[in-house]
Amino acid sequence: MFQRILIACVGNICRSPTAEYLLRDRLGPGHGATVSSAGLSAMTGHSMDSTALALLLEHGVDGEGHVARQLDAHLLRRSDLILVMERSHVDAIRRMAPEASGKVFLLDKWLGSRDIPDPYRQRRPAYEQAYALIEQGVTSWLHYL
Repeated sequence: MFQRILIACVGNICRSPTAEYLLRDRLGPGHGATVSSAGLSAMTGHSMDSTALALLLEHGVDGEGHVARQLDAHLLRRSDLILVMERSHVDAIRRMAPEASGKVFLLDKWLGSRDIPDPYRQRRPAYEQAYALIEQGVTSWLHYL
C-alpha cells in the first residue's frame, strides 16, 4: 500500500492540485494515504488557479486551501508513489532524484500513457479537457491504491 502519494506538474496551481484534491476525495478519509502535490517550477505560495478551482468546486471538491510548493529531492525520496502529467516531468524527476525513478509514473499510465496538457493561461475549454483527463487518470489509479 502506498502511504505517501505525491502528484507533480510544473506550476502546482492547475493540474497537480486538481489531481491531488480529486484523488484525496476519491480515496476518502479512511484510506490512510497522504496525498500531496508540488511543482517542478512551482509558483510557490500561490493558491490554485481560479478556473481550475472553479471546475473542482463544480464537481463537488473543495481545493480552496491549496498553496503551491516547490518539488525537491527530499519530497521525491520520502514519497512512495509519484504521479506526473507529462513524460518530460518523469525525465526531470529522474534527473533531480535518480533514486526515485522506480516510483514515478504518468497519471495516465493505465489509459494509454498520454500527456495531460497544461491549461494555464488558456480558455476554459482547455481546463475542462485537462480536468476530464485528470479525472480519468485518478479513477484508473484507484484500483491500484
